[in-house]
Amino acid sequence: MRGKLITLEGIDGSGKSTVAKRLQENPEICAFEPVFTREPTRGTITGTAVEKAIQSDTDQLAELFLFTADHAEHLAKIVKPALENGKSVISDRYSDSRYAYQGITLKTCLKNPLEWVKNLHRGWTVVPDLTFLFDIRPEISVERCGRRGDQSKFEKIEFLRGVRDLFLRLADEDPDRFIVIDASRPPKKVEREVTEKVLEFLRRN
Repeated sequence: MRGKLITLEGIDGSGKSTVAKRLQENPEICAFEPVFTREPTRGTITGTAVEKAIQSDTDQLAELFLFTADHAEHLAKIVKPALENGKSVISDRYSDSRYAYQGITLKTCLKNPLEWVKNLHRGWTVVPDLTFLFDIRPEISVERCGRRGDQSKFEKIEFLRGVRDLFLRLADEDPDRFIVIDASRPPKKVEREVTEKVLEFLRRN
């Protein structure tokens, strides 16, 4: 039986990576032996290229193709093998981040960048079975990112407003897949809700 793919999405500073880490430490979830992963990938040629592009003034289309190449490598080496072996996969960021982020960065050079990027993935990517969207106002997000001292070029309020809007649009278009989480609440409450819903999903499947 094919495993299930669970993804965690949201703008920078939404707290999803912290929750992803907590899920890895939860013994009830670990009992299901899921594969925990992330995008951009770590320790790979493609993932390193993406990280460098994020920190530099890389052409927007070039940056998209680097992200897409890393996604392809991620699918081939981690996601597909795990799913085919019946294991569930939990990924911190996945294709929806590309749709939302590049859907904004490419507005200056493409007429409908969101659909263009989605079409680029059709036919070869794996659509998640369940996606948690950590929704938060960009003002809170930027404040959090500023506190941790690692703001990137993506962590600007106006830019993140657009990204958030696209994330919510994606969730509206696929309500059966998305669970929208109010990430402005205390971290413990967010963590508890996501953990409960992940466990419920794993037990059911």
